[in-house]
Amino acid sequence: MDTVTPAVTGTAQSRTPRPRADALRNRERIVTAAREMFVEFGPDVPLDEVARRAGVGNATLYRNFRDRAALTHEVVLAVTSRTTERAEEAANEERDPFVALSRFVHAAADERIGALCPMLSGGFDKDHPELLAERRRLEEAVEGLVWRAMSAGRLRTDIAVGDVLVALSQLTRPLPGIACMNIDRFTHRHLQLFLDGLEAPARSVLPGTAATMEDLRRRT
Repeated sequence: MDTVTPAVTGTAQSRTPRPRADALRNRERIVTAAREMFVEFGPDVPLDEVARRAGVGNATLYRNFRDRAALTHEVVLAVTSRTTERAEEAANEERDPFVALSRFVHAAADERIGALCPMLSGGFDKDHPELLAERRRLEEAVEGLVWRAMSAGRLRTDIAVGDVLVALSQLTRPLPGIACMNIDRFTHRHLQLFLDGLEAPARSVLPGTAATMEDLRRRT
């Protein structure tokens, strides 16, 4: 008589439990609150203040993020990812490539990308594979915007993508200790002045050489 081996069903297999919806919402609230407070007060803001703004207890914050480095990692990842999405949206939805680039620059300011600068000096793994992959996605998206605008004759040819990213980080970097969330009108005003200087035909000769991504990656 043949022995029938019962099939292993999917329900019998071990499964990794999915996070509950409320747990995911708490995590998102913590990251959002941390992003806002890092912009307003710098990356050393007390974590209990982050928990308070997020509307969760300290235990919930530390259950999601074991320390400041883990929370900073998640904030940098979230800001970078959202900024990449803004670049892709601009490229897909705008017919004029210079309008697409301009839209991205202003959208990146709204995402507080300048707040990444002080955070990147913190004590966390800046070369984490997850961060490197997301940063590369952003670089490729911005490179595409710059290349299309330049190929269409809408962008001056003596600049490179590094020039755009450097200016963007400098013009959107917050000043800790002031109401940074209320100075958007100045940020966008100055960004528009910058964009006017990028548009072809060029009205002046730039000193030095264009900043490439290799220049930005080079460590001295």
